[in-house]
Amino acid sequence: MSDAQPEPLVLSSPEQFKALGHPVRHRMVNALRQRPATLRQLSTALGLAKGTIGYHVRVLREAGLVRLSETRHVRGGTEQYFALVSEAFTFHEDVQGGAQFLINAALGEMLPARPGQAEHTVLRHLWLSPDEAHALAARLREQAAEPHTVDSSRGEPYGLLVSLFPADIPTLDRDTPAPAPAPGSGSGSGSGSDEAD
Repeated sequence: MSDAQPEPLVLSSPEQFKALGHPVRHRMVNALRQRPATLRQLSTALGLAKGTIGYHVRVLREAGLVRLSETRHVRGGTEQYFALVSEAFTFHEDVQGGAQFLINAALGEMLPARPGQAEHTVLRHLWLSPDEAHALAARLREQAAEPHTVDSSRGEPYGLLVSLFPADIPTLDRDTPAPAPAPGSGSGSGSGSDEAD
């Protein structure tokens, strides 16, 4: 039995981004990452009417993100189970704005931490050579690709947003020693001012 992870779905079409950009559909995708579900189960999980859920599932299916995975015969009819085409998504290399899309998605998920909950957010800036930046990006990709269990019985969900990006930071020239005062400039004469530049 292979432990290989399925290939991520490569996002490239406007329909896919429009489908994922809606907050209800984004939450639905996160629910379906746990397991396939029926419209009724999704309705209960998201707290929305079954008809509303049905509409959003249809949008996700038409965008190629969700598929019908199973049909079960139950008393009084059939139940359809919907699943993600892939549990992991990635952006096509030609897609612009992928990082912004992910940041907006993370902001939409972010909840204020309750007392006792773990939470840590920090923004740091690093000065890296091109080789150092590529090496760090590779390490972050490796860590993000580590398999993880999606199991709601183990605890509460947390989000982890990891981003290495070229930053718009003004750069000062390297500090140089101040020039020596010119002769007769009044240094130490008592007539100087306390004002700074």
